[in-house]
Amino acid sequence: MTRPEDDADRAKRLGQPIARFMARWRGFIRRYPWLDVLYRVLITLLGGLIVVVGLILVPLPGPGWLIVFLGLTVLGSEYHWARRMLGWLRRTLARFWERWNAWRASRAAARDGGSGPRMTES
Repeated sequence: MTRPEDDADRAKRLGQPIARFMARWRGFIRRYPWLDVLYRVLITLLGGLIVVVGLILVPLPGPGWLIVFLGLTVLGSEYHWARRMLGWLRRTLARFWERWNAWRASRAAARDGGSGPRMTES
């Protein structure tokens, strides 16, 4: 099993070519003011639409919150407030999962009487 640090380093290495491409792309767009405005408007509309669709899908079965995160990621490519909100949501979700797993472990321990995993003889 790999360590989380190894996975993070691998993801960073895999993301470097994409980051270089995006830096060149944004540099080209920033040279033309009208194109910069058009790009920001399109990113805002696309990201906002994805977030709204995700929020509509939250109460329905399916990946509603995942779509909201995707929309915030799109908006975060241009807006600092969206990056901050996405970071806050990720931290909140991580805390929730920690608490959820601790709660499930405590329930399992209480159900088993604290004796650990049961072994049956065959």
